[in-house]
Amino acid sequence: MANGYVCAMAVYTEVTDEEVATFVAAFDIGAVVSLKGIAEGTENTNYLLLTERGNYILTLYEKRVARADLPFFLALMEHLARQGVPCPLPVKARDGQALHELSGRPAVIISFLKGLWPRRIANHHCAEVGRALAGMHLAGQGLALRRENALGLEGWQRLYAGCRERADEVAADLARTIGAELAALAGAWPRALPEGVIHADLFPDNVFFQQERLSGLIDFTFACNDFLAYDIAVCLNAWCFEPAGDFNATKSRVLLREYRRVRPLAAAEVAALPILARGAALRFLLTRLYDWLHQADGALVVRRDPREYLKKLRFHQRVGGAGEYGIE
Repeated sequence: MANGYVCAMAVYTEVTDEEVATFVAAFDIGAVVSLKGIAEGTENTNYLLLTERGNYILTLYEKRVARADLPFFLALMEHLARQGVPCPLPVKARDGQALHELSGRPAVIISFLKGLWPRRIANHHCAEVGRALAGMHLAGQGLALRRENALGLEGWQRLYAGCRERADEVAADLARTIGAELAALAGAWPRALPEGVIHADLFPDNVFFQQERLSGLIDFTFACNDFLAYDIAVCLNAWCFEPAGDFNATKSRVLLREYRRVRPLAAAEVAALPILARGAALRFLLTRLYDWLHQADGALVVRRDPREYLKKLRFHQRVGGAGEYGIE
């Protein structure tokens, strides 16, 4: 795989050479040399764009992303980059605006980051991610804009409503299992934890490394304001399970230790980790389930098995306390 943005992205909207040439002409980045669709992922249409000036990423935001949220995502990347967080920057056209329209979709060009996302997760990856996540949480504190988490408890209920009738096609008794978990989380979800800007989707394919050092955080499409510790719970699910589905407490211990060196956790955040980890597992179970059952015809996109997160959810349901995640 070549360096750069081969990551959690997809192609839903095809664009013509003429459309792209006209779009790019509004930017001071040279003429188009080549354009290649990126197939991995689930949310937006993404292309690797090569111009006379270099490599870029061209993103078309699909219907699942609200147009009103786009200024938040773009402002967040600019804000984080100014604070020293390694993330892509939106490229502004000659009119001073980054956001324009292409093929009937809101579209942006963003800078290209070098690096590879890790296919085989090692302890040092988890350490780097822990430090970077805490740094991002601290850097995001000064952002003036705010975006509520559309995939919180209420969002999970809406996804469930769209999947319930067919959920058992994917796994036996899955509809009942999800319904019971939604009810349990609604009663146990924390009410007062430290909040801020979270990434909410910091999976391995959204983190680049060069020579074992983290070189970039990408894809802020799900970024929002929520409990900071929920972002940690997302990472426990994404980084600390082995391919066969077993939880790796050593990776979790390393991630949590390095996070806390940058941003100490309050006692309430530590105590809430098991519930937050259950919620994060359910969130990805539901979004994967919805996409599995409602994939758009002809979309160039990799479907992801929701049963992976059913297994992770069952692990978290058995956890008796945060100590089982290796937290010291």
